[in-house]
Amino acid sequence: MQTKLRTYEITPNDNICFPIGTILAVENLYEQLNFSSILGKHKAKGIDFNSLIKALLSYKLTENFSIDRAHKWINQDEVLEFFNLEKFNERVLYRTLQTLGSNKEEIILDIQDVLFSMYNFEHTNINMDWTSIVLYGDKSPLGKYGYSRDHRPDKKQITLGVSELADPINLPVGITVEKGNVPDQTHFKKTYQQVKSRLNKESLVVFDKGANSIKNLALIKEDEMDYLTAKKLNASDDKLIKMFDQLDPEVVDKEKGIYGIKIVKPSSTNYLYFSETLKKQQLEARVRKVQRMVEEAKEIQKSIDENKKLPKKFRINNKLIDISYSYQTKLVEMSEDEAFELLEEEVINGREGFFCLKSSKNLTLIDALETYRKKDSIEKIFNSLKNEIEIKPLRVWTDESIYGAIIIGFIAQLLISLMRYEFKELKHTSTKFIKKSLSNLTVTVDFLKNKNKTYIYANFDSINRLIITQKQGIS
Repeated sequence: MQTKLRTYEITPNDNICFPIGTILAVENLYEQLNFSSILGKHKAKGIDFNSLIKALLSYKLTENFSIDRAHKWINQDEVLEFFNLEKFNERVLYRTLQTLGSNKEEIILDIQDVLFSMYNFEHTNINMDWTSIVLYGDKSPLGKYGYSRDHRPDKKQITLGVSELADPINLPVGITVEKGNVPDQTHFKKTYQQVKSRLNKESLVVFDKGANSIKNLALIKEDEMDYLTAKKLNASDDKLIKMFDQLDPEVVDKEKGIYGIKIVKPSSTNYLYFSETLKKQQLEARVRKVQRMVEEAKEIQKSIDENKKLPKKFRINNKLIDISYSYQTKLVEMSEDEAFELLEEEVINGREGFFCLKSSKNLTLIDALETYRKKDSIEKIFNSLKNEIEIKPLRVWTDESIYGAIIIGFIAQLLISLMRYEFKELKHTSTKFIKKSLSNLTVTVDFLKNKNKTYIYANFDSINRLIITQKQGIS
């Protein structure tokens, strides 16, 4: 009598299984958007250019590691068969990126042509924002040290500008690349000019205070469009802040404790807000800063009292610089409570909880704040590009290759965003879950005894079924 379960005997065979969902989704949208004409015209000879790009996009939305890994993934027999390719060496993919990069502006403009001709968008309001991406390698002149949003000031970087059709469309329609040390105020012009011809008169351009300048606002107004941006608080705002309660502020969001006043000027309107939640957060951050400053002063004073060398973190460590240190802290002449009080007076400025928006349109306080908050959708695009499409870190050498890698990442993000736009059920589904669902849909190639092959699709779920089956007719 059998008392234990035994495993089934495994018989090796030639059957293979690989993810097919992403490939089918890319194939469908690639043809729907006429990318074969848009991209194929840039290379007519040699290996089919469109097939290589579709394969790169499929890999970008499946595994997405290095070009070396992409080459190995694409050169699987069944993947090659699907894209009608023959085996090729790794350099082919680098040349593909260089070709894309060399024609980046024309490609973006052609993609815009297709999008705005195919879709009857309900508006042409746009969000614009800028970020940085770490660049590995020293050969490209684009790589410069600058303010790092990736918290890697030790690495060279490039800066990216992205334009997105605002809510409820949320489609990226432009991307620009600049050197890593170019500030947002300077980068603004290139990003704006790439998309402005697609915008209707009086479209609203929304961006943050990092790109706010008199020149940039004038550019928008010259084109008969409107802007909404944040502005840095200044001395005139301080006067309003001191008498804020006396100006009968309007309740903007009672639950979150947000109040505001409008200051209407001849050519623009300022919206000054106070947020109880923001005040609490900023005060907590400033208290932490004061605590850090006191602890640093204590550490320095201890070194002085014990006649020891200053800790390394307070010293300049450069053999080419001779320095003699002479430090004196105020802790010897005041109590710790007095030190805290002194620092708090310096760090806490009375602006805590206040922020200001500026617009060429006379909006309500609620509309201005809600519209500006919706700009966060472009932050989600940045997060998707960096962490889910995984456009970073860039490990290519020439400027053209960098541009090409950016174009591939941009198109991959556009395809995901189009899935969300076309299927309302996916409106709030993250890139991560869409990618995972498409990758989960696999095909098993069953090699029969008569050498014929059958294809068995498996792992359907609600997301990949929605995206794939309605278009491809598979089941």
